[in-house]
Amino acid sequence: MTAQLGGTVTPVGGPTLTRMGYGAMQLAGPHVFGPPKDRGRAVAVLRAAVEAGITHIDTADFYGPVVVNEIIREALHPYPDGLHLVTKVGARRGADGGWIVSRHPEDLKAQVYDNLRHLGVETLDVVNLRLGDVDTPNEDSVAEPFGALAELRERGLIRHLGLSAASVAQLAEARAIAPVVTVQNLYNLANRRDEALLRRTAAEDIVFVPYFPLGGFTPLQSETLAKVATRLEASPQQVALAWLLRRSPNIALIPGTSSVAHLRENIAAAVLVLPDDAVAELDGIAG
Repeated sequence: MTAQLGGTVTPVGGPTLTRMGYGAMQLAGPHVFGPPKDRGRAVAVLRAAVEAGITHIDTADFYGPVVVNEIIREALHPYPDGLHLVTKVGARRGADGGWIVSRHPEDLKAQVYDNLRHLGVETLDVVNLRLGDVDTPNEDSVAEPFGALAELRERGLIRHLGLSAASVAQLAEARAIAPVVTVQNLYNLANRRDEALLRRTAAEDIVFVPYFPLGGFTPLQSETLAKVATRLEASPQQVALAWLLRRSPNIALIPGTSSVAHLRENIAAAVLVLPDDAVAELDGIAG
């Protein structure tokens, strides 16, 4: 079954993840805030993902907030063996739905406890520390916030640690504190700013997880992508996902959707074969 999901990837000392995973962010209401219009549909998508063999589900307690983690618990608890829930800390939501940076060590610890409680687990599989802005890493020191998470790892509340929206320097600083098994950064066909970070993670056997693999809130628009997709009798989204899986063997994907049909389309991208000439065309999109 894992062959239909692009195979698996295992970071040094970390969990084995299907390369085609699932991002749960879209299970919340509009703008990732509040409850979904159809909670039953959200539950069905999660169960379909696990039934398809996906072992990598990305979430965060600030999705909703709380809503998405509670839906995951409703749909999948008790969690099947081999399923890995990867969550994030470093932000909270305002009453108006705004995103509030929150990386003070004590609040990071509180966020970990929130995730534990809402997911219904005693230990979190992987916790990513969110850094920078959504699309712009910074060079702030990670010693204090990452050190707080490393302390919780030593206490057994977290199994593995990762980073999100990180720079090469921040990755190096974090690895001097505790092992890093995943890095989540903005990366897709049109935005390859973090190519150097991708190469670094590949060399160090760290899983690289591109968020917004299809462009996020501004979907990918490319005449070249559309033409390649038409030629391959696939959707542009499938081609974009297949390109990422081919880009580097340490890449794992977490495309999100609130539709079972769309979930299945995303999964099908894992077995889409891109001819070399198509890859060459796609490689040229970012210049």
